[in-house]
Amino acid sequence: TMSVVADLRFAVSVFLLSGPAFLEYLDSLPSIFRSSSGPVRIPIVDRYKDMGTIIMGKLESGAVSKGQSLVLMPNRSTVDAIAVFVEENERPTAQCGENIRIKLKGVEEEDVSPGFVLCSPGLLCHTTRVFDAQVVVMEYKSIICAGYGAVLHVHTAVEDVKITNLICTIDRKTGQKKPRPRFIKQDMSAIVRLETSGIICLETFKEFPQLGRFTLRDEGKTVAVGKVLKLVSCEPSSAGAN
Repeated sequence: TMSVVADLRFAVSVFLLSGPAFLEYLDSLPSIFRSSSGPVRIPIVDRYKDMGTIIMGKLESGAVSKGQSLVLMPNRSTVDAIAVFVEENERPTAQCGENIRIKLKGVEEEDVSPGFVLCSPGLLCHTTRVFDAQVVVMEYKSIICAGYGAVLHVHTAVEDVKITNLICTIDRKTGQKKPRPRFIKQDMSAIVRLETSGIICLETFKEFPQLGRFTLRDEGKTVAVGKVLKLVSCEPSSAGAN
């Protein structure tokens, strides 16, 4: 046993010594693609009042400038960015990937909630209550059937959700699908239909990963992770604001 441990330690040390330094390895990793020329998408983390309504969030797509008109989804309120802050500094423009604060004109603090999304007026995000998704059950001692309820966490939104239909299971090794299962359980992958208690901002994972991946939580534990495949009932993102 001691010789096996020694051999393992030697193999690990050789691997670490022969490979690049940690910082060099990090520098060699491909950068995350973020579209500064894409439509504005800012899922709102929080909001507060300070001589106006200020929202906080990460600029997931596009760029935002002082004086720019935006639309707050899902309530379709037209607002103006009268100040843009990155860290503690006011900036004329914020770029994609930055955590920002924006002072808004045209909306009151009580009309903004975490999970709302600031968008470009010409290309709004989708809103829906019903969607199909592929999920993987991570940790759940019992079985999950149609009618199971949990809490959906997607981008900055938190909403009660119910699984209304088990469409099929997916063999995680072969990818083979088995339609209309009676239940799913831990370590299984499946395509399911979900319905939220209220309207939420959502996109398919294929079109916009940041707004299309989610977790299902129950009693403080992550029951499943998933990605949105299809929006069953939604309003088109090309629609204009009221």
